Amino acid sequence: MKTYLVGGAVRDALLDREQGRHSHVDRDWVVVGATPEAMASEGFVPVGRDFPVFLHPVTREEYALARTERKTAPGYHGFHFHTDPGVRLEDDLARRDLTINAMAVPANRAERFEVTDIIDPFHGRQDLQRRLLRHVTDAFAEDPVRILRVARFAARFPDFGVAPETQALMQQMVDDGEVDHLVPERVWQELSRGLMEQQPSRMFEVLRSCGALKRLLPEVERLWGVPQRTDYHPEVDTGVHLMMVLDMSAQLQAPLGVRFACLCHDLDKGTTPADVLPRHIGHEERSARLLRGLCERWRVPRDLRELADVVAREHGNIHRSTGLGGAATLRLLERCDAIRRPERFEQILQACECDARGRLGFESAPYPQAHRLMTALSAALRVSTDALARQVTSHAEAQGMDPAKVGPRIAAAIHGARSEAIDRVFAG
Repeated sequence: MKTYLVGGAVRDALLDREQGRHSHVDRDWVVVGATPEAMASEGFVPVGRDFPVFLHPVTREEYALARTERKTAPGYHGFHFHTDPGVRLEDDLARRDLTINAMAVPANRAERFEVTDIIDPFHGRQDLQRRLLRHVTDAFAEDPVRILRVARFAARFPDFGVAPETQALMQQMVDDGEVDHLVPERVWQELSRGLMEQQPSRMFEVLRSCGALKRLLPEVERLWGVPQRTDYHPEVDTGVHLMMVLDMSAQLQAPLGVRFACLCHDLDKGTTPADVLPRHIGHEERSARLLRGLCERWRVPRDLRELADVVAREHGNIHRSTGLGGAATLRLLERCDAIRRPERFEQILQACECDARGRLGFESAPYPQAHRLMTALSAALRVSTDALARQVTSHAEAQGMDPAKVGPRIAAAIHGARSEAIDRVFAG
């Protein structure tokens, strides 16, 4: 029984050495020449459903038995996995997606390995040096998730290009309908991870270049080539703007919810009638409707859906909020549910800042709307609602008012007090 450190841990260790950093990547291990019974006898805990994967009894790291796989049906689940003590390390590496992920190091050299320790049958180290994302074998074509993984790695390593032969293979997979068999959970998993990478726009660039974006996210694909008003958008093209917004969200280290909201904030601009262009009147509400369909299709988590919905509907109003008085500002805060969820409102504002700064020439521009609205929200939240409720209730009881009318009176009093508080803080 022999154990090897494999995949991303080897890749990232080499990259980190090159850049003078220390790797903190999760480590994956492959065991050659073992059986599930032998692993259990050593204290390893089985966790894999489709193939034998075990947790180390001390480190809790994952150890997988070396395996091969055979395509049996379309899509991600259409595989038969084979493991036995005769499966070689090279057989296991051959089933991996990219050459840079198909390197291994013996376990006894994993902590301080040298280049000479690397087992690299598919020249992954060479591709790492060439900054190239290249598939290992034509078995790549059997798993459509790998298209998404290549796109995600392009976003993680923006200075890496996709090998021409890999590009051609991905296009063929799309033409053959393989991406149509992807399950929502895996699509969302890869998209969400790609959104959190260093340069998210690269993920969409790769998906678009092979035709996968049109199949997976047609609402996004339609945005390229759609013009916008040059006085607001010097970059003109809506798809270009969207990519700038996504990369700004990465630059500002925004959380996933903000990045997803950025992705979906302008979806309806892709359906604006040609005779109306370059204007997009009322696109906000229509974008929110398209967003709902996209979220249902890929089973996007509810909290992300809700954040993206508010951003789609209100980003234009937030951009224009600098001229609003207390009453109008309060109505905007209430539509965003900012009083009840102030932390989420900060994320809404961050998405709007990404939108404003994701324009040609505006990358370093300030976004005063965020500070102004957070100042207004703080003023509104300082209003003592309990004291107002007691005051209105006491007055109503003294007047013999119908109890059913007290609640609306309290709500109106709180609304008025908050509006006045915002006006005062705006007046300085």
